[in-house]
Amino acid sequence: MTEVATSEAPAKRAPAEGEALCRIDSLSTHFPVNRGPFRKGGVVRAVDRVSLEVRPGETVGLVGESGCGKSTLGRTILRLIEPTAGSIYFENRDITKLSMSEMRPLRRRMQIIFQDPYASLDPRMSVRDTVAEALEIHGLAKTKKQADERVASLLEKVGLRPDQMDRYPHEFSGGQRQRVGIARALAVEPKFIVADEPISALDVSIQAQIVNLLKDLQEELGLAYLFIAHDLKVVEYLSHRVAVMYLGRVVETAPSRELYDDPRHPYTRALLSAVPVPDPETKRSRIVLQGDVPSPIDPPPGCAFHPRCSIAEKGLCDREAPPLVPLKNRPSQSVACFKAEG
Repeated sequence: MTEVATSEAPAKRAPAEGEALCRIDSLSTHFPVNRGPFRKGGVVRAVDRVSLEVRPGETVGLVGESGCGKSTLGRTILRLIEPTAGSIYFENRDITKLSMSEMRPLRRRMQIIFQDPYASLDPRMSVRDTVAEALEIHGLAKTKKQADERVASLLEKVGLRPDQMDRYPHEFSGGQRQRVGIARALAVEPKFIVADEPISALDVSIQAQIVNLLKDLQEELGLAYLFIAHDLKVVEYLSHRVAVMYLGRVVETAPSRELYDDPRHPYTRALLSAVPVPDPETKRSRIVLQGDVPSPIDPPPGCAFHPRCSIAEKGLCDREAPPLVPLKNRPSQSVACFKAEG
């Protein structure tokens, strides 16, 4: 757990209500599976009919167990992976219908920070070349001097020294490499960044530094984040709203404080019950889920969570998939569960 993961996260001022910067409607990403010459192929439903939006200056946390489709969703939104169905709107423009050449100008405003800072950096390229490459592609620096000045400014912004720009990735620590990755993402002045588990590959002592850097950059530059993570306390600290995924689908969304104080979906409750409590005198009942996560190739009928759910109703939950709908007494919180109260 990082140093920022306190039981009382600082109050976050939510962005003003308004049109979404990025919005997805019924987005699906399926991958065909070849099971061999004597077995019928199947489809991995990595992302299945997900709807979500991120407003300008907002952080939406995306959480769930490993393999639930979080990273696939993030990369599909940026069209690094092509969607199977659904729509992706960025600045009110449906980008699923754009060609790769039409997408290129939009790449400036949509960026990604990868999970593994070493694997995402070319070991044969210096920091100068890594960060300046995007400037060259988008024509943001007309001369080498302008590019060097911009790279130096970006390195300072992420907490590195300008005299380090001629070094190579292997000469940096994991935290420093991730700062280089952040500088690369910032080089083209984006408005929306998918942060794909940006701290999970780092030492615990470094994680808080990167999280606080992302928070400071958001306040300074007005960035919007889709923050993908499995550390629920970090998500609570950083996010304005949180979306919970299970087996390719979003099962609950809510403002961060509402979701952590009063989760309504049984899966969300189970996830939060596993979060360590800093105060040893505070007792929390642990909810232990039975069985394993079903295969996305052959998901169960009805609600995908019903085989592991303690409140599932036979004849209802095992026959029909519940829609993600707002609660009557709390419209800011949406839950995909027939048995959710409110």
